Amino acid sequence: MNMDKNQAVVIGGGAAGMMAAAAAAENGRSVILLEKNEKLGKKLYITGKGRCNVTNACGRDKFFENIVSNPKFLYSAFSAFDNKRLEMFLKDNGCHLKEERGERVFPVSDHASDVTAAFERFLKKNGVQVRLHSKVRELETDGEKITGVILEDGSVIPAGRVIVATGGLSYPGTGSTGDGYRMAQALGHKVTDCMPALVSLEMEEEWCKKLQGLSLKNVSLIMSCGKKKLYEGFGEMLFTHYGVSGPLVLSASSFYGKRKGTEPVVLTIDLKPALSEEQLDKRILRDFEENRNRQFKNALGGLYPSKMISVMIERSGIDPEKKVHEVTKQERRRLAELTKVFTMHVRERRGFDEAVITQGGVSVKEVNPSTMESKLVRGLYFAGEVLDLDALTGGFNLQIAWSTGYLAGKSCTEMEGEK
Repeated sequence: MNMDKNQAVVIGGGAAGMMAAAAAAENGRSVILLEKNEKLGKKLYITGKGRCNVTNACGRDKFFENIVSNPKFLYSAFSAFDNKRLEMFLKDNGCHLKEERGERVFPVSDHASDVTAAFERFLKKNGVQVRLHSKVRELETDGEKITGVILEDGSVIPAGRVIVATGGLSYPGTGSTGDGYRMAQALGHKVTDCMPALVSLEMEEEWCKKLQGLSLKNVSLIMSCGKKKLYEGFGEMLFTHYGVSGPLVLSASSFYGKRKGTEPVVLTIDLKPALSEEQLDKRILRDFEENRNRQFKNALGGLYPSKMISVMIERSGIDPEKKVHEVTKQERRRLAELTKVFTMHVRERRGFDEAVITQGGVSVKEVNPSTMESKLVRGLYFAGEVLDLDALTGGFNLQIAWSTGYLAGKSCTEMEGEK
């Protein structure tokens, strides 16, 4: 067997690609890593606001609760290389980590570049050839198995194994422009509908503009479509000039694409989740007693952030000039209900240029979950965001990349007849 056929080519130098190249090289394969950008890990530099939330330290069960699409497909990959193994790998290669709120794991330095540097050290030590500014045009096969890759300039790199780790469509400025989907489709793979996920939402309500910049902490949010509840969560959200954003909303957005039917999608926010309706009514009554001779519009400062008061007055239908002691019991109850059931209507998600990840991708039905190898083309593997796998925020999506990348890299060194 000649050396060329024995080598593995990894397309894409992001999280999944670097890990795939590392695992393949560590297991004795000669590896070429192709990256079309000027450096490796370009998208990692913007994850977690540049701090790079590398994984989540939670246990296995909780980890899988945070996987939105095709969690079962991920079982083998996560077993082969879980969050603990990733932490060990990074520490062993000089990137020290710390754990923050919600078990999110970051480099101690708060610099994403330390993560990429750890991989670069490992790849160099294990003899991986890294070729930057190298864009792949198409994959080459003999009809049954992979034989190599053809670069943009027409040159061919022969390879008996190719791992496609080209990412999705989110943040196209980092090079995620759907190349892998095109390559997969050209070889007969089904690519499911790709949609922006972990992304802000545009709202129908005009009054959102008035609340721009307002952050709400410790609120609960339910997203529903008709009678079906799509998502429920607790945490922080932010109003913007077009709608809503923040961690809670990003998580909810991943379920927006899972809705069936055409009924409107409604967000229901509980502004005071710690209080029951009865407790809230007592609280409002107490505030009203203290302000009984003031106008209604001047008596709400203890209940809501100042930016929100005009919207609450408008939506409650209570005359802002009315004296507090003239507010009827029904009106007070209406205010309490509005506080517990503050509704808004989703118009649309924002686009891929703002989305943290892509939902959809190469159909996992055509990929072997225990090796990441294509079921259609021998020697072809997929890893990371190019697959139809996605999760909520908190380091879970990067762990999908590390786990699938590792399994693809390790598997490509174990093809039958070659052990």
